[in-house]
Amino acid sequence: MIPSSRRLAALLSAALLAASSLAAQDNAAPELSLEQCVTRALQRNFALEIGRYAPEIAKDGILVAKGTYETQLSVTGSRSGRESDLSGTSSNGTDLRVGVTQRLYTGTTVSASSSIARSSSNPALATNPAYDADLTLSVRQSLLQGLDPAVNRGGIERAEIGLQRANLDYKAQVLDVIQDTENAYYNLAYAREQFGVRNFSLALAQKLFDEAKTRRDTGVATDLDVLQAEVGVANARRAVILAEQAVKDRQDALLALIGQFELDAPLGTVRFKDASGQLPVFASSFQMAKQNQPDYLSSQAAIEQVKIDLRLVKDAAKPDLTVGAALGLNGTNGSSGDAFSDALDPQSHNWQVDFSFNYPLGRKSDKARERQSLAALSREQTRLRQLEQSIEVSVRSAVRSVEANTESVRIAALASALSQKQYELEKAKFDAGLSTSRRVLEAQDDLETARVSELQARVSLANAISALHRLEGSSLQRYAVELP
Repeated sequence: MIPSSRRLAALLSAALLAASSLAAQDNAAPELSLEQCVTRALQRNFALEIGRYAPEIAKDGILVAKGTYETQLSVTGSRSGRESDLSGTSSNGTDLRVGVTQRLYTGTTVSASSSIARSSSNPALATNPAYDADLTLSVRQSLLQGLDPAVNRGGIERAEIGLQRANLDYKAQVLDVIQDTENAYYNLAYAREQFGVRNFSLALAQKLFDEAKTRRDTGVATDLDVLQAEVGVANARRAVILAEQAVKDRQDALLALIGQFELDAPLGTVRFKDASGQLPVFASSFQMAKQNQPDYLSSQAAIEQVKIDLRLVKDAAKPDLTVGAALGLNGTNGSSGDAFSDALDPQSHNWQVDFSFNYPLGRKSDKARERQSLAALSREQTRLRQLEQSIEVSVRSAVRSVEANTESVRIAALASALSQKQYELEKAKFDAGLSTSRRVLEAQDDLETARVSELQARVSLANAISALHRLEGSSLQRYAVELP
């Protein structure tokens, strides 16, 4: 059923109220630049807040890997006793030992320790109580497995590369958020301008409807002309409602990127940036992508990690041959001080040298682990080549997209200007009684379609440029973002 004139007037009033409401929101807040949105997103975005933890965790992973080579302090103590009711004798002893151990990257383990032991007996012996003191220094060296410092530092180097990859992953997240923010900003600009176009079309439709009624009353137009104009108002109103919904959805999308639980915050005026300028060149864009693309750099780092794993596996397959030497000084006396003095007497000492050899027969597991590491290395190298090709394809497509959309914007602007002139001509014919309201509505629809197409071309170009900057990794420089 076609709405009555009163209902159409109410619908038009509602449309104007909606337009004024959105305009009031724009006027309530200052102009919102794209740079401001990106800055807010980098500070408040949930994804980036979560992503900041990964580098912190990876940084502590380096300290964990170094823990094997930290100086170890050991303290042990004991007390014992023995009593015999039959013989009426008793004895007791107390022992305390303190030592430090240090592992070196050369495969050497150095240990130093000292102990004091007190013993007493009843009946008393020659020295009662007696104190036994000793000072011991021992060194153990790996000769085959674990000899290479590069191998022994492998776990630490792997953790350091892990930190690099965590920073690269965070960099990728930052680039993604910047691109998402740019797209959301331009989509909001498109939605608001489209809303303006729809409201302008509604005003034209209402004006045509009013003129059609006047012309019918004077006998120049027919009821069909009025009915067609009335339908035009209803269709324009529907387009306004959908455009208003799109504006609110785009506002929520942008607010969700640049803030946390701030969906009712006002957003100022957003505008398309001037996209005119030099067209991108594939060679330079591809080179920038290979130098700055976090995924590509992370894949290179992953290969280095696998190389470290292979080095560790090959070292673990070597025979375990170690030699050790120890020197001990000891002394006994009636007090602890005298006991240590006796221990330092060069005439009282003992020593020991030893070796240890272990080698698994068959070495099936070692060979299997080496094959696994070699396969993993080949896999990561192939993945890197695949990623390089994927980047090349993506950059080629992105460059073509910028070129095509640049031309599309130019053509859409010409089409919009042509539709404007065609509408004005058709409206002039209608005013002169040489055209019908249907033809005017068709010209109006063509004008609206051309204007929306021009907006779509502009937002497509903006998004294409944003996608190319994401591939190049150049967004950080454009917004002066510094990352570790």
